[in-house]
Amino acid sequence: MEARRTASGSVAPAALDPTNLPVHIAIIMDGNGRWAASRGLSRAAGHQAGVDAARRTVRACDALGIRALTLFAFSTENWSRPTAEVDALMDLLGRAVRDEAQELMARGVRIQVSGDLTELDAALREQIEQIVALTQPNPGLVLNIAYNYGGRAEILQAVRAMAADLQAGRVTGEIDEDLLRRYLYTPDLPDPDLLIRTGGEQRISNFLLWQLAYTELYFCDVYWPDFSEADLTAALRSYQQRLRRYGGVKGT
Repeated sequence: MEARRTASGSVAPAALDPTNLPVHIAIIMDGNGRWAASRGLSRAAGHQAGVDAARRTVRACDALGIRALTLFAFSTENWSRPTAEVDALMDLLGRAVRDEAQELMARGVRIQVSGDLTELDAALREQIEQIVALTQPNPGLVLNIAYNYGGRAEILQAVRAMAADLQAGRVTGEIDEDLLRRYLYTPDLPDPDLLIRTGGEQRISNFLLWQLAYTELYFCDVYWPDFSEADLTAALRSYQQRLRRYGGVKGT
């Protein structure tokens, strides 16, 4: 496919307008288990294939000059899954942190994690904290991993922390959106411009409830392990065909 340079010097497919790319993309990576079942494989194998798809997507977003990518990797509701699957997901996260660190550093990717890490095994939590610290100086794509994440839990912890600071006098002034945003998991990230959900389902599943207020939604049937650069391009084409009015009227 013919490509052209964006303003940042990165490469965009010719079918895309390089001046109208989302700043922040969020993805609900759905369909690992069904992908595995359709091939007679274990759910763990499906999750491993999902890591490969995540790697492809990070590379593609980095090449396009996308500033931030949030991947929904493990929800607060996922603890209800069979113990063997939860254990496999935890092990997979630890291995992914180790295996991907070198490439992420080479690409200048900065890792952030959104979610409650206190419930994770201490060794795994330490691994995550180490790679987050290691990549903080990196100037490139921000890869935000939503792990042990729930949108309602995020808002609840933000309100509790804000109320405690207000009561203690650590913050003063009007309670508004800007103040609440400071207490969310990633106050320095812009709200997603585009949400992609794979796997055929059409719901947001307690993901980024505050941040998705004006996000463009894109649903596709492809299972996450099969999600390719072509699928990403299709989502971006759809995004570029939309007119974002934020409650206003065209031309005003």
